[in-house]
Amino acid sequence: MSSEEDESTRISIEPEKQSLLDHHTEKHFTAGEIVRDIIIGVSDGLTVPFALAAGLSGANASSSIVLTAGVAEVAAGAISMGLGGYLAAKSEEDHYAREMKREQEEIVAVPETEAAEVAEILAQYGIEPHEYTPVVNALRKNPPAWLDFMMRFELGLEKPDPKRALQSAFTIAIAYVLGGFIPLLPYMFIPQAMEAVVASVIITLFALFVFGYAKGHFTGSKPLRSAFETAFIGAIASAAAFGMAKAVQR
Repeated sequence: MSSEEDESTRISIEPEKQSLLDHHTEKHFTAGEIVRDIIIGVSDGLTVPFALAAGLSGANASSSIVLTAGVAEVAAGAISMGLGGYLAAKSEEDHYAREMKREQEEIVAVPETEAAEVAEILAQYGIEPHEYTPVVNALRKNPPAWLDFMMRFELGLEKPDPKRALQSAFTIAIAYVLGGFIPLLPYMFIPQAMEAVVASVIITLFALFVFGYAKGHFTGSKPLRSAFETAFIGAIASAAAFGMAKAVQR
């Protein structure tokens, strides 16, 4: 086939390909990092203050003391969890920057080795040498694309969002606060801690069940199983704290 025929064939295929793309919309869940931060914040926010309130109730503390300690814990926990999320995201960002710099230097210093690595990666997908050779040569002519290819397919790293660290910190902290106040709500209205703890257990276990179901739905696991597991873990934590407080008091 002549070059003119190749060109005409390519031009005729392009509109068809564009039409297929226009009529095909893929629905992928792309908010995984935000959901992960919410899960971390809410799960800890529900469980830790819940266990603390149950433990203090077991020690016969008044509702006002439980509430004061609970609010202090929620504030400290939100700051600590948010800072942890920030540092984790910054570490990921720094790691990506270090690896990218190293890969840039290798592309300049040992281009033949890096090109061989590209060929090896493509061969793993069943692409034959006569098929991947033009791809390797094309990447060598485009260093930014070559670098991006190596970062993605050799190292398995995606470029992190520069706003990710602050976003993660605020998301985790806010989620922790929202989750943390749920087990404390009964103590705001019921003066007797031993009565408030019963209401707290019911409300928190229900919240853990709902949260576990939602977590299972968004993460792709079985929602009901996730709901029962999350509620069970919360129940174990609160029961252990309550029992330890009673044992120490005796």
